Amino acid sequence: MEKDLNALFLDTLKDIYYAEKQIYKSLPKMAKAASSDKLRAAFEKHHEETEGQIERLEQIFELLGKPARGKKCDAIEGILDEGKEIMEEYEDEPALDAGLLAAAQAVEHYEISRYGTLRSWAAKLGMKDAVKLLDQTLAEEKKTDDALTKLADSEVNAIAQAA
Repeated sequence: MEKDLNALFLDTLKDIYYAEKQIYKSLPKMAKAASSDKLRAAFEKHHEETEGQIERLEQIFELLGKPARGKKCDAIEGILDEGKEIMEEYEDEPALDAGLLAAAQAVEHYEISRYGTLRSWAAKLGMKDAVKLLDQTLAEEKKTDDALTKLADSEVNAIAQAA
């Protein structure tokens, strides 16, 4: 098979599909570790949203006539491992929530970058339905990122510093 933009789109789709499934698994652990109620609520909300994002990706696979299959994504593995490390190293420490929030934003930024790329390629490839689905997810990811930034500025970072 020729390695054209269609092939790259499919590969990247598999990559983010794998990533979303891993994120889905790790968000409840992050929520449980958080001491801030607002941060816990943000993680729980994102966990719920991730379910819908996975479904949208499955719809895109369907549009392509391909099975919904993930491909191991080393980038997300690394980002999520950092989150796990923070949970272990900062357990019961004042900076735990700030660390968790930072880890969550690294995840968001990875997702925003991936979905932005996929959206732009889908548009180039004339996949109007895929563009709509990717737009929805991209908007959600950006909103989550904004909410996390506001939470960091309003509460979480101050608590970590005050201690």
